[in-house]
Amino acid sequence: MTELRNIKMSEEDFFKQREEVLSQWRTGKSVDLKEAVDYLKKVPDHKNFAKKMRWARENGITLAQPRAGVALINEHIELLTYLQDKGGADLLPSTIDSYTRQNRYDECERGIIESRSAGRSLLNGFPAVNHGIEGCRKVFEAVNLPLEARHGTPDSRLLSEIIHASGWTSNEGGAISYNVPYAKSVPIEKSIKDWQYCDRLVGFYEEQGIEINREPFGPLTGTLVPPSMSNAVAIIEALLAAEQGVKNITVGYGQCGNLIQDVAAIRALEEQIVEYLRYHGYNDVNISTVFHQWMGGFPEDEAKAFGVISLGSVAAALAGATKVIVKTPHEAIGIPTKEANAQGIRDTKMVLNLLQGQQMTMSQELITEISVIKAEVKCMLDKVYEIGMGDLAKGTVKAFEMGVIDIPFAPSKYNAGKMMPARDNDGAVRYLKFGNVPFNKEIVEFNLERLDKRGKVEHRKVGFQMTIDDIFAVSKGVLVGRPGK
Repeated sequence: MTELRNIKMSEEDFFKQREEVLSQWRTGKSVDLKEAVDYLKKVPDHKNFAKKMRWARENGITLAQPRAGVALINEHIELLTYLQDKGGADLLPSTIDSYTRQNRYDECERGIIESRSAGRSLLNGFPAVNHGIEGCRKVFEAVNLPLEARHGTPDSRLLSEIIHASGWTSNEGGAISYNVPYAKSVPIEKSIKDWQYCDRLVGFYEEQGIEINREPFGPLTGTLVPPSMSNAVAIIEALLAAEQGVKNITVGYGQCGNLIQDVAAIRALEEQIVEYLRYHGYNDVNISTVFHQWMGGFPEDEAKAFGVISLGSVAAALAGATKVIVKTPHEAIGIPTKEANAQGIRDTKMVLNLLQGQQMTMSQELITEISVIKAEVKCMLDKVYEIGMGDLAKGTVKAFEMGVIDIPFAPSKYNAGKMMPARDNDGAVRYLKFGNVPFNKEIVEFNLERLDKRGKVEHRKVGFQMTIDDIFAVSKGVLVGRPGK
């Protein structure tokens, strides 16, 4: 195994590894890069994800994109077409099934066969690898919007080959965001190398004049993740992608619930990612942002769920995010119907339309929040580069070993799990226990002071019980988990 470094993969190494990647499953043999390049060059601009995102950003428009995916091709087309025509989606997803995420293609095959027999999807997503280029192109050609693969795959190499060759011009994920929140036993070093391949593939297409979007997964575990932690991960993954030649990157963030903090998080991320890219010499990368509506527990009552969806839409619009990932009123129940999914999109777009052109004006509170988030991110990234001796990839592996980067409630055994968050009295997510996250004295004091204020209001000791109460709060109809509520 080659030594891990944040350096662009040579074409020789890429094509050598590619032989192994395409042999993982039978459909890999049908991927012909020259033919794929020719196919992608014929994709019209309105179906190119990178171009539509750039258009939206230049025009100050927030696009709406749902999540959706079922096992069989015709049913998947029916679902996406419904979300396009009846929901009014601006961008389309193909959520990939859990077996594919673990590269278990034999089980995917059984799931496809059983779904046909049952007359309904027995997989929780679309098995793109098993359907191959023929099936994935059939989906792409049946819709009239850009298509993105959304999944959760630590090793997405074969999936990336197939979806891009099929005309899908966006791929979500990254070495951290699709490993630590999703897998237990995948080493950080391995997922970085695997995603370097995915990004080098995109870089290769860019060299042929084809624009493809890449999107690190912002919410991570989606549970009380402090904005600076998710922003730091997004910046790391964007820098790793840029080194491999990626030119169109969408950095994301998952809604925490405090409106000022949510707006500050997107603005801080957008400003800081540009600073880091320029500092490291990546001057030709197009950046856009994505805001993920609430990823935690939802109320079972549909009317209350629409309230949560609407708040996320407001935050996305006021932050000036380029797109928003839409939730549905059935989040507390399970996989939504296509009708409920479309309702979530229409609800979101109504709010976005009403707020078109409006952004949250600067206030002292907003200025402070942006400054704190950026300062926290800088502390972490400075340490990552220090322990990596200037190499971001090496530093990232060591950062997880040392707990410098520490994602709350993650299943990965390579994540320290010593940092613990909680909400302050205004509902903003703060650091309750810092673990080995390398903050300076001023940042530590800021977080503890904000939590202490909540403790005094609630007449209780600041501690882990606050965290527990906060996890369940939104599903009970409130943001902050107060005692007795």
